[in-house]
Amino acid sequence: MKFYLRRIGFYAITLWAAISLNFLIPRLLPGDPFSILMAKLQRAGGIPAGTENSIRLLLGAAEDQTLWEQYVTYWGNLLRGDLGVSVTNFPAPVTQLIGDALPWTLGLVGTATVISFVLGIGLGAFAGWKRGTWVDSLVPSTTMLQSLPYFWVALVLIFVFAVSLQWFPIIGAYDVFHFNGPEWSWAFVGSVIYHAFLPAVTIVISSVGGWLLGMRNMMVSTLSEDYVTTAEAKGLRPRRVFMTYAVRNASLPSVAGFGVSLGFVVAGSLVMEQVFTYPGVGKLMITAVRNNDYALMQGVFLVITLAVLAALFLMDLIYGFIDPRTRHHD
Repeated sequence: MKFYLRRIGFYAITLWAAISLNFLIPRLLPGDPFSILMAKLQRAGGIPAGTENSIRLLLGAAEDQTLWEQYVTYWGNLLRGDLGVSVTNFPAPVTQLIGDALPWTLGLVGTATVISFVLGIGLGAFAGWKRGTWVDSLVPSTTMLQSLPYFWVALVLIFVFAVSLQWFPIIGAYDVFHFNGPEWSWAFVGSVIYHAFLPAVTIVISSVGGWLLGMRNMMVSTLSEDYVTTAEAKGLRPRRVFMTYAVRNASLPSVAGFGVSLGFVVAGSLVMEQVFTYPGVGKLMITAVRNNDYALMQGVFLVITLAVLAALFLMDLIYGFIDPRTRHHD
């Protein structure tokens, strides 16, 4: 129980610090959302008289508030689920923009991350169990692919399969010429999968090598442990030794790493989404940074922070349950 209470306290303090930094950092940057929006409206033809203060309040930039009062107001809005209004897409709420982008990122990056993890762990376990076979030869090549930049892999796939062979589309999340927007139909689902294939392959190619190499090395280390030697000496079937004694123990570090990766799924893949013009959270973040959209930046950073902390907290609990030694040495 003390282990879990300590973890809850640690993550509660971390969450408070992250939210406080999320509030403070944009206010230390030059400019403010109100000035940026006012400049855009002026270029667009001006604004009606008497609406400046309303826009200032809408953006949470009341000039008569001290920094502490703004901090208290920020927490109040946060607890109500109000993340402010986007300058880039004024007057769209930040929660709406993130809500529209999040399903695309979770569907694509989340699925690709799971596929990469399962493929890497499976091949890594087999490579460690059957050292010297053809699977072992995959380690150098997948490790080399992992070292390649995301955008380079994406551009190569686009050139070969989208431009030269024309098997897949270059950009987008679905066929905008046949669908006005997302809808529940098998044709739309097929279009989404078709457009997501190259981005997903980019993620898998760039990440499977890490899982494979890590699991392979852990399997080699685990197979030299006394309990595995004892299990083999007892005459247990190789399949049981492989699954129950070797894979189960060798996969513990990978499971912890997988939890962290799932937390970062919410952040999307910045470069990949930008290259493929995929409407996910990563592209939304780049748009916010380019347009100095502080409210949108804060909202995206906050969602990413919450997702990562939640994933780490969940994996701490699961890891403490799987391996009781962590609870006694914390």
